[in-house]
Amino acid sequence: MDQLTQLQARRIALAAQGFTDRAHATPSLKTLDRTVARTGVLQVDSVNVLQRAHYMPLYSRMGPYDVDLLRRATTSTPRRERTLVEYWAHVQALMPVELWPLMRHRMEHYRAERGKWGFTADPTLEPRVRDAVRDRGPVTARDLEEDLSTGPRSRENWGWNWSEARKVLDYLYLVGDVAIAGRNNQFEVVYDLPERVLPAAVLDAPTPTAQEAVTELVRRAARSHGVASLACLADYYRLRLQPAPGAASAKVAVEELVEAGELVPVTVRGWKRQAYLHRDARLPRRVSARTLLSPFDPVVWERARAEALFDFFYRIEIYVPPEKRLHGYYVLPFLLGDRLVARVDLKADRATRRLLVPGAFAEAAAPPETADELAAELRRLAGWLGLDDVVVGHRGDLAPALAAASASL
Repeated sequence: MDQLTQLQARRIALAAQGFTDRAHATPSLKTLDRTVARTGVLQVDSVNVLQRAHYMPLYSRMGPYDVDLLRRATTSTPRRERTLVEYWAHVQALMPVELWPLMRHRMEHYRAERGKWGFTADPTLEPRVRDAVRDRGPVTARDLEEDLSTGPRSRENWGWNWSEARKVLDYLYLVGDVAIAGRNNQFEVVYDLPERVLPAAVLDAPTPTAQEAVTELVRRAARSHGVASLACLADYYRLRLQPAPGAASAKVAVEELVEAGELVPVTVRGWKRQAYLHRDARLPRRVSARTLLSPFDPVVWERARAEALFDFFYRIEIYVPPEKRLHGYYVLPFLLGDRLVARVDLKADRATRRLLVPGAFAEAAAPPETADELAAELRRLAGWLGLDDVVVGHRGDLAPALAAASASL
């Protein structure tokens, strides 16, 4: 197979992401592990207008599940060691713990290039912060702020006016001197020493060379994509395409994997870039998905890829002034079968236990059943979120039909 249609590439991509896996009646930790093996990472984001970003890709693939499964996967007990840890893997993301050694080259790069990455943490505070984490951990930045305060916190940049303790902790986390043990009920990061967060086998694992690490990350990205361009493969774990001569790069990794037969160069009709098919990628005869995708889902987070696969132009509008938004504040694509057929602006009104749908918009050539299928999916999502009702607003060409379909359920 040296040439693929867009439809074939799309089905391969959805299968690689787990949308053709057999559903489990009651999702378990085994289901979660299988899903994360498909996605590779779960992007973390603080926006909570609907549900935290890292919970949503699991829902999209597993269906309604007990969110406590994710807590269990990120916690060690005498019976089961944690399987996920938070790090800057794509961006801020939960990743399998076995990726920690592969990230050491990134940690050392941050350490070596500190001045070029805009780190403003006071280096003289680092020993005190490390000692405080060792003696008091697990801790949040707020736990340490009073002890380590060097003056009033800046109020110049709303939302980013971090304390000195937070700046130092964030730097120490990026370079691997501390690790994220979890998050508290306020979504604050909880820090601790790596040896108290990660399994010993992970910490004791040998450190690969930078190119070995990049090649393994590209290999994993290729499995998660099924078929992808070099740019797609590099973006998945935020790798450099072609750095300075002699340095590790995604391009070298792809060349190595092609030579080893793990990646097969192919063309995809309509794509301008060379594509690569993973040797184990599956091309299903059909995809029977019906679900909503987070703006931070791997299927759509690389916007150019989403457009190439689905003819779906997508931009998140959270930071766009309200009067300039085309579709809404927190807009989720609706996947039906193997196509993105609509998008909906959603908000969980927890005080009134309602799922609000301010806007609903159909894509070109959306099938006639779109409104009915979307109404059923919104009802399922509301149930998972513990909401009692779905309220459809008036914005968007799909809103009238969606409101009628929702009222009939």
